[in-house]
Formats: sequence, structure tokens, C-alpha cells
Amino acid sequence: MLKRGVDRRGLYFCLTVNPCDPAPGIYHSFITGQNTPPSYCVTEVAAMDEKVVLRFVAITVPEDVNIILGQSHFIKTVEDISEVVTGSVPAARFGLAFCEASRDCLIRIDGNDDELKTMAADHAARIGAGHSFLLVLKDCYPINILNAIKNIQEVCTIYCATANRVEVIVAESAQGRGIMGVIDGKKPRGTEAPDDRAGRIAMLRKFGYKRG
Repeated sequence: MLKRGVDRRGLYFCLTVNPCDPAPGIYHSFITGQNTPPSYCVTEVAAMDEKVVLRFVAITVPEDVNIILGQSHFIKTVEDISEVVTGSVPAARFGLAFCEASRDCLIRIDGNDDELKTMAADHAARIGAGHSFLLVLKDCYPINILNAIKNIQEVCTIYCATANRVEVIVAESAQGRGIMGVIDGKKPRGTEAPDDRAGRIAMLRKFGYKRG
């Protein structure tokens, strides 16, 4: 059964209910903007008296910008990550947003570039997952600082470090939101041929990451 309508946010939606689902009460909905390509889709899973909503939140940044998306467990993260960036690459420009998960539940912000700080805060607000952090980088690459961030005591995991468009899969319950995973860039088009391998090897040497 297919139902169509407009939700309270003014977004067009299709709700498909499959009576043959092996688990009764599970249904799926797909939400897009009316006149634009899908910005996110939602799957609602209802079981007993509880409901979980899965959202696909897109993160798109300019070509010269990289991001690191991760999970931590303490507000100390804000200062610690900032110190890692400035200590590792003093010329780096960055914006950092950390979603506090208790007490005031604020998005904590740091950085040395107002545009990147705003970018990080806006994306973090749309993700909205407790204890997640988003670091937006310019004039610096994740490879320069990633291990140092992993070694911060309160950092639990890194979901991705990339310049690609990312879709963050976010689960939302009555309590809050959590990151289930990410879709980083596009799927493979094939397997590398000898010319592709030679190009990969040459590129790393051009960038100075490999010698000889």
C-alpha cells in the first residue's frame, strides 16, 4: 500500500506499507524535497511502543576542504582536538563542532576560521548525534593529524576522514540520535588496470608521501 502526502515540515513523502513484511509493524518512508534531488531519506521502524527513525544527512564541503567525523565522550574534546590541529599544522585553518550529550546539550564550537566554524556547527546541528564531533579543515589534510586525534584519551572512534561528499546514517529514538555509519563518496566503477596502478604510484610520489 502506497500513501502520499506532505508532512508538517512541508516535505513531500511516500509511505509504503508492505502487508507481507515478516515483522508486523515495520514500515518504510522516503522523504525528499518537492522540486530538488533527495536531500535525505527516512526509514521509520516501529516495533511495539518504540520507534526509531533512520536519516541520511548529507555533508558537502568546498573542494579545498576536508572533514573528520568522529565520536568522543567528554567536553574536553573541544580543546584537545583544537590543540592537536594547531600543534601539528600551525598554518591550518579549521572549525570544530562537538555535540554535548548531557546537561546543557549544546553544540560546542572552536577553531580559527569563522567560515569553517559556521560550516562545522551547521552540519553538526543537522546530524545532532550526542558526543559526535565534526572537524572541518583547510590548508591541512587528515593524514597530517589523524593519528594524533585517535590518540586523544576521550576520542572513541573515527567514522571518516575525507574531502568527499558524505552521507551520515543517523538513528533517532525518543532519547536522542546516534551515528550508525557513513557513506563516503561513490561506489567503485571497476578494478584498477596496470595503467591505473602506475598512476596511483606516481601520484603518491608527486605529493611526496613516497620516495623514489
